[in-house]
Amino acid sequence: MSQADPAIHTAAVAALEAAANQTLKLDPTAYQRLSVFSGQVFHIDCDQPKFNVYLCPEQSFLRFTAYYDGEATTTIRGSGSEFTKLATSKDPGGVLINSNIKLEGDSAPLIELQKVLSELELDWEAPLVESLGDVLGHQLANIFRALANWGRKAKVNNARQWRDFILEEARLAPSRAEVENFFSANNQLTQQLDRIEGRLRKLQRQLSELG
Repeated sequence: MSQADPAIHTAAVAALEAAANQTLKLDPTAYQRLSVFSGQVFHIDCDQPKFNVYLCPEQSFLRFTAYYDGEATTTIRGSGSEFTKLATSKDPGGVLINSNIKLEGDSAPLIELQKVLSELELDWEAPLVESLGDVLGHQLANIFRALANWGRKAKVNNARQWRDFILEEARLAPSRAEVENFFSANNQLTQQLDRIEGRLRKLQRQLSELG
């Protein structure tokens, strides 16, 4: 599965953008829900087949681009086969933990975005198949289905697995033990500073009495 020709790649991204926004126009609340992500950039980096796309939500438009000169809010990387497993799994949280899919950046906006996308049920396949053909178009459509699948099948256990993936696998957030250790160390430091401050006040009183 080779990388798509740059011209075809660009055409596929443009087709995605047009199809997504056409669907969004049919939902009066869609842009309102997506507007909270305005200014954030989500980078999807697929390998085998090679396909990069950036999602850049705006106030009244969902922009897609093949290139972005800047740092993405969140980047998700993985192979087409891994995205396919995630898209079709009844246990996306389990698949996510045991896959080689990687997250970089701030995970929280991506989690919220996938919840919105899961509710919108956009048709990702048609524009990709039209631009790239049946095989490659279907493979890449699974990337976007995978994003929506996390939200559509979100249950308590999947939410817990997703949290565990972030904490233990992606290391995008501190673990409970790390947070507790941080606050413990912070409390100890505060107590030490309080004792030092008390000693300084006592010393100042003694100096004042001597004067």
